[in-house]
Amino acid sequence: MRPFEYVTPKSEQEAIHLLSGNWSDAAVLAGGTDLLSLMKDDVVAPKRVVNIKQIPDMQGVTSNAQGLKIGALTTLGDLADNTQIRQQYPALADALIEAASPQIRNMATLGGNLCQRPRCWYFRNGFGLLPEHEGKSMVGAGDNRYHAILGNDGPAYFVSPSSIAPALIAYRAQVRILGPGGARQVALEKFYVIPKSQNEREYDLKPNEIVSAIMLPPSGGVKAAHYEIRQKEAFDWPLALAAVALNMDGNTVRSARIVMGYVAPKPWISTEAEQALAGKTISEDSADAAGQAAVSGAKNLSKNAYKIQLARVAVKRAILQAAHGAPRREQSANRMQSQSEGAA
Repeated sequence: MRPFEYVTPKSEQEAIHLLSGNWSDAAVLAGGTDLLSLMKDDVVAPKRVVNIKQIPDMQGVTSNAQGLKIGALTTLGDLADNTQIRQQYPALADALIEAASPQIRNMATLGGNLCQRPRCWYFRNGFGLLPEHEGKSMVGAGDNRYHAILGNDGPAYFVSPSSIAPALIAYRAQVRILGPGGARQVALEKFYVIPKSQNEREYDLKPNEIVSAIMLPPSGGVKAAHYEIRQKEAFDWPLALAAVALNMDGNTVRSARIVMGYVAPKPWISTEAEQALAGKTISEDSADAAGQAAVSGAKNLSKNAYKIQLARVAVKRAILQAAHGAPRREQSANRMQSQSEGAA
């Protein structure tokens, strides 16, 4: 790890003042579960590390008529244990529990999770966010087993790494961002972008800005679910996941929100699947049709065609779980069947 200056501001404004207009000059330290790994591997080498852990305004959960405000420094563990989250936003509670091992959940923060860098092995080995060799993508010609099947027209092929963001987007969360010009608030799905050059980031955040809070509107009685497919039941990065929120009119879907994760360089909202469900009664057939619609625009790379099947199944099962519920142990028992589910 290279030498760096270490500072600990006590307020949001002080933290912003200590940041820089260049990404290479300063980095924000929250839980540190991602940043320290990147620094140790020499993927990033900030000249200054701004430790924001002691800013009280960025911690905890508060509620009012507009919903919940979650401080960006709130740990995943504290959120997973929060009674309001478990009762009013059960799909988010599931996503929080599955996002990391207990040890990591007790350190990792919500803001850090949403801003973590891609897990792409090209990026993590120092080849850059959009790795190229002699003008050609290293991903397209290399090992792309875990890369994008949607939004992958290039030059970005990594997958968005947050498994919590899709659930938050399904619940229509917004992110509050602070910078030298004051505060701004954007829908979380618009916070993520697909970079077109090495100088861009995968989220709408300037080097001298910080995520201060996540705003969750009232759940409004939606039926929601989060479903992941992994290679193993112990903690692992998902191969595909889906978060679903259904607004029902009796047994009929009035509207749906379907968000996929680990399939694109950003959390992927499937309007095709949402339209396929609108006005329908949830059944195996309607859920399967929505799953098929969700991957209708998918395009595999040389080694990741299997992910199209997994994404389809994840959407189908998330819809069925949202509509009818499923015990967690049943979810676990079913995960490894997903790749062989065929046309079910």
